[in-house]
Amino acid sequence: MKAIISVIGKDNVGIMYNVSKVLKDCSVSIEDVTQTILKEYFTMLMVVRLDEEKTSFSELQKELQAMAEREGLTLTVQKEEIFDAMHKI
Repeated sequence: MKAIISVIGKDNVGIMYNVSKVLKDCSVSIEDVTQTILKEYFTMLMVVRLDEEKTSFSELQKELQAMAEREGLTLTVQKEEIFDAMHKI
């Protein structure tokens, strides 16, 4: 299953590392990523592939949200099909 992750927060060292570490620990593969810094704000979008036999979607959400709270980030994770349905015209 694929998911879309968005991350926004004040830029600081380690944001990409912290997100990637959670994904690694949950056996999630990064398929595509884009990130930029807008003034002092870090923004990132990722397309990831999740093997739900190793980690459930809800467990991934829980782990990412816990990290985001610790780091002061705004993070969302959505299943790809829901993201796609929300953005169809």
